[in-house]
Parts: sequence; structure tokens; C-alpha cells
Amino acid sequence: MKLKPKVTLLDHFSNLTDPRIDRTKDHKLIDIIAIAICGMLCGADNWVAMEQYGNAKQEWLQQFLELPNGIPSHDTISRVFARIDPKEFEQCFRDWVKTISELIPGEIISIDGKTAKHSGSKSKGKKAIHIVNAWATEQRLVLGQVKVKNKSNEITAIPELIKVLELSGCLVTIDAIGTQTKIAQLIQDNGADYCLALKENQPNLFQQVVNLFDQAEEIDWSEVEHDFHRTINKGHGRTEIRRHWTMAVRRLFFDESKWAGLQSIGLVESVRKIDGETTTNKRYYLNSFRSNAQVLANAVRKHWEVENNVHWILDVAFKEDDCPVHSDHAPENLAQLRKISLNLLSSEKTAKVGVANKRLKAAWDNQYLAKVLGLQ
Repeated sequence: MKLKPKVTLLDHFSNLTDPRIDRTKDHKLIDIIAIAICGMLCGADNWVAMEQYGNAKQEWLQQFLELPNGIPSHDTISRVFARIDPKEFEQCFRDWVKTISELIPGEIISIDGKTAKHSGSKSKGKKAIHIVNAWATEQRLVLGQVKVKNKSNEITAIPELIKVLELSGCLVTIDAIGTQTKIAQLIQDNGADYCLALKENQPNLFQQVVNLFDQAEEIDWSEVEHDFHRTINKGHGRTEIRRHWTMAVRRLFFDESKWAGLQSIGLVESVRKIDGETTTNKRYYLNSFRSNAQVLANAVRKHWEVENNVHWILDVAFKEDDCPVHSDHAPENLAQLRKISLNLLSSEKTAKVGVANKRLKAAWDNQYLAKVLGLQ
């Protein structure tokens, strides 16, 4: 009896343009994509491993794939993913994510970039690709990715990503490289709020904000309208006290009208005590929400989840930094396969283990893999 998906992931990739000419189509494009996704879910991190996975699981795969000429070789899989249009592949990904996500009002969307270290090749004159990701912190899903163009940086990629995402009602957090007036405007145009880290890349504005908070601290916040929130975390011999302040922008002296929707500025002071040594760090923010220190605290804390829940997992569980794939669009499309797998495994809640162990379970247990894929 064939497996029949209730809501199939593969349907969203069924209309993807096949980059091959007709006489070279020994295998259906959707079969190649399905084998790659299943292989990635089960620990096959490269093309050779995907072929080996397909050969080992051919009988099971034939329950929902046609496989007219058996399992494609790793060379075939490699050539196909090197030529698939990554923007079209990404659009299919986003269309699928929309069907499995339900963003809640105020949900924090963290936008941050990551380099796949071994995706470059000195001999081919190719630099490692850098990809900007959008992570929904409550849904625990990657919403989309955009590759930074050669000889450019995240400032050009972030707007591309914001334009294609549905962010209405959400709170978007970005590190200082994304603290740009045009990016703030795009976020507001998309119906979302922002919390943007402010550093010396905006020197005049940064210094004004620093001075305002310094002046307020000097008078112990006497007669200064503000909001305050404190958190204390202890564990493993470390104590960290975070103090959060926000003030309305009416205290600013610069032309805040350049920053669409700007309503408040924020300061986060972190005091860490480890083995008797104390370090203090201050960070500043521009916010489109009203002065509310608890909202700021939550936004800043949630923003860094993208490091642990996306970037760290891609490196440790999927070995992204160790994957030497260089040809054409292959690095970007392979990165997309990892995000598909990460979303599927993050959405599966019955196995109370981490992503790496979920991959092992999917490889060992076809029934569990079918559940992850939504095939039963």
C-alpha cells in the first residue's frame, strides 16, 4: 500500500522549472528533490551520501516516488542542484512554510547572516557564500533565506528578504549592520515593528543616544520619564544581571523623522560575574514600539536564539561548515535543503531529542520519517 500524504511538502516543489534538456531526463525532477530531502533528513549531508541513502531505501521510496530508472547517481543529483534556479527554489520553500506556520501578533522575527565556510573554492576563485536567514522564534521555523551577492554585504540582502516575507504584526530584530533608514521603512511598510541594534556605524546618532542615557544615569533617572526591567540568571558558576531601560524619542535631538515609526530608544546593560571576575557591556537600540523595557528585554533575548537554534544546529547537526560544495548554485540550494530539513525536524514534537538525534531516528525508522514528512 502506497503512502499518501495528507498535505505534501513535495507538492510545493512539483512545478519547479527543470533545468535539464529533455534527452537527459532519465529521472523525474521531483524524485531527485525528494531523495535529497529524505537523505538530508536522515544524515546524508552531501550528494554521494544521498545516492547511498537512495539505494538503501529504494523499496521504501517507491511507495510515493515513481523512480522510472531507479536511484539517480550522485553526479546527477549534483548537476541538478547546481542548475536549479535558487530564487525559484526559495519561492517554493516560502510557499511551503506559509502552510505550516501561523505567526502570532508580536512574534519576534530574527534576521541574521551566516557564512558556509567551505562553500568557497580558491582554485575556482569562488568565495564562501553568506546567507541571511529569517527565524520565527515562537514557531521555531526558518521563514526564508537570501544569499548575499558577491562584492556586497548584508545591507543589500536584508531588504530583499524583508520584501518577500509576510511580517504583519511581528517584531523584527536585526544586528547593527541592518540599522538603516531604508530597512526601517521597509519593515514598517510590511506592517511590522522593529528593534534595531545601534552601534558606531551610525556615529552621530549613536553618540547622541549614548549621551542621553549617560546623562540620565548621572542624575539617577530623577525626573527622566523612562521604563525599566531587570533580569537575573544564575548557573554553572556564572551570574548575569541584565538591566533594560527605554525612553521615548521626544528626548532626542536628531531628526527622528528619518526613521520610520521610531518611538523609543533602548539600553541593555549586562553585568556578568564568572569566577570572581566582573565584566560590563552596554548595547543600544532603536525601536518602533512605545517605551517598554520588558518588550525590549524579550526582543534582545529572543534575537540571539537564531545563533543557537539555526546557525549552531546547521554547523553541528548538519555539518554545514564542513561541506565542500562549490559548483554554480549548488551551495545555495544545498543550504535550502538544510533549512527544509531543519523546519521539518523542529516541527516534529513527539521525539523528545535534539535535531541530530532526530536525524538518526529518521534514518533508522521509516515510520518516523514518514511522520516527519507528513506522509501518514
